[in-house]
Amino acid sequence: MKRMLSGIKPTGSVTLGNYLGAIKPFVEYQDEYEMFVFVANLHSMTIYVEPKELRENTKNLIALYLAAGLDPERVTLFLQSDVLEHAQLGWYLGCMVSMGELSRMTQYKDKLAKGESIGAGIFNYPSLMAADILMYDPDYVPVGIDQKQHCELARDIAIRFNSRYSDTFKLPEPLVPKIGAKIMDLQNPTKKMSKSGDNPKGCIYILDDINVSKKKIMSAVTDTDGKIVYDPENKPGISNLLEIYTTLTNIPISELEDKYKDSGYGDFKKDLANILGESLEKIQTQYKEIIKGDYITKVLDQGAQKASFLAKKKLAKVERKLGITIRK
Repeated sequence: MKRMLSGIKPTGSVTLGNYLGAIKPFVEYQDEYEMFVFVANLHSMTIYVEPKELRENTKNLIALYLAAGLDPERVTLFLQSDVLEHAQLGWYLGCMVSMGELSRMTQYKDKLAKGESIGAGIFNYPSLMAADILMYDPDYVPVGIDQKQHCELARDIAIRFNSRYSDTFKLPEPLVPKIGAKIMDLQNPTKKMSKSGDNPKGCIYILDDINVSKKKIMSAVTDTDGKIVYDPENKPGISNLLEIYTTLTNIPISELEDKYKDSGYGDFKKDLANILGESLEKIQTQYKEIIKGDYITKVLDQGAQKASFLAKKKLAKVERKLGITIRK
């Protein structure tokens, strides 16, 4: 069975875009791949987050993974910080990447262009991300369009290491979904759905009141011609809603276009709002049960044990090749 790995940062509330672009695909992938899924809480340190808020966000994210259907008996689910080898390998790989490569990373470039204060963590985090990926020799890394360059950098570092010290790391392939990889803002469909969007009506949160979320769908920006056709360039609003619909239901967009060819936006939005409401209700019901008690702790302990076993082996192999250790 091929291996797949991915992670998500516990910063802020989980949006519909996070769910459709990452969590839902993970649940579907677990039947096909050996899955390693981690909560990237070390990466959350690149910006300041109140400790109480970070703990709450982390717990909520794990509970939502489980509520959405991730099975800890089939998936290795763990906290990045519970496997100390991630940070250590991140240092070794950081010594093999150039400042030029790091300066081309999108997040750093965006903050630089905006004139924001940039900490060393923002600049160096791709080295840690490469360690996250290469540690477990995954065949595939599912990523959004914006994150593809991180997998490509990890491949470059792996090639460099393998060439210098002999074969050590598998070269992972980025896996970018054709649909649902980038859900757009409901009020400004030319921008990605984000917690920091200008209009609160543009972003849906998984734990929001269901009626509020349905109203956001009904008020989503479309266009004036009323035709339900997938055309992201010329009709970004309705195309975004079609992506949400197809990702929630797995009904192909072509079938949705045919189903609603004689309907207006109102009927389409109403159906989508109800489908979204049903999906959110199932997740929220499971979430409320999972968040209670110590189930999350047990899942994380189990995941960390398996991940640590593999990480220790990989790190020991790396250190022998680097000459860091004199032990055989």
